[in-house]
Amino acid sequence: MIKFNVITLFPQIFEESLKNLPFKKAFEEKIAEYKLINLRDFSVNKYGSVDDKTYGGGVGMVLMIEPIFKALTTIYKEDVMKKYIQDPTKKNLPKGHRIVVLSPRGSIYNQEKVRELSKCTQVTLICGRYEGIDARVEDYISTDVISIGNYILSGGEIPALAIMESVTRILPGVLEKEEASKIESFSLGNNNQVEYPQYTKPENFEGLQVPNVLLSGNHKEIKKWRKEQSKKK
Repeated sequence: MIKFNVITLFPQIFEESLKNLPFKKAFEEKIAEYKLINLRDFSVNKYGSVDDKTYGGGVGMVLMIEPIFKALTTIYKEDVMKKYIQDPTKKNLPKGHRIVVLSPRGSIYNQEKVRELSKCTQVTLICGRYEGIDARVEDYISTDVISIGNYILSGGEIPALAIMESVTRILPGVLEKEEASKIESFSLGNNNQVEYPQYTKPENFEGLQVPNVLLSGNHKEIKKWRKEQSKKK
């Protein structure tokens, strides 16, 4: 089983998605668990503050390290976390555990990383907001800093959902037809290529015709066509 923890200011963004596939099946079959942690519950004052102005000046607000550290102590004991942030080797987390910061400064997410995370037993995702997260979270707390692309979103919630779904769907027992995940785009079975185009009924729609080879019944030629149509990314 893999357990996902999500530290976020907006847990409601996740709630509806977690009621649907692939999350629903993974949870019901005890293949995965999902825990939402509201960062506001760990504010540093009575006003519910979890962010502040950036040192050095500039526009916008930055999420503070203290509330994030406190949120992590609901997953790991406080003394463990205190030792952890002082240990540059990051070796005192349990084996198979990752703490991931979602940030445009991170490495671009890909299917290889999906497979890597799918082998973990616990993945904690920290969602940024506003102008980002205090850089000490990336430098001293995270095991991974991940970006889902070279563009800007309002926060890390959508990237966190993308990571959870991409990992969940390849876990054994989640997909009804598990072989599908072995031949789809970016899978090892597909040599990390983009999967070939696919078509369904009707054969002809307003003059837009399905390729004849797919209607031929010649499986050798169909296989050849599909291989030719797959693209290397």
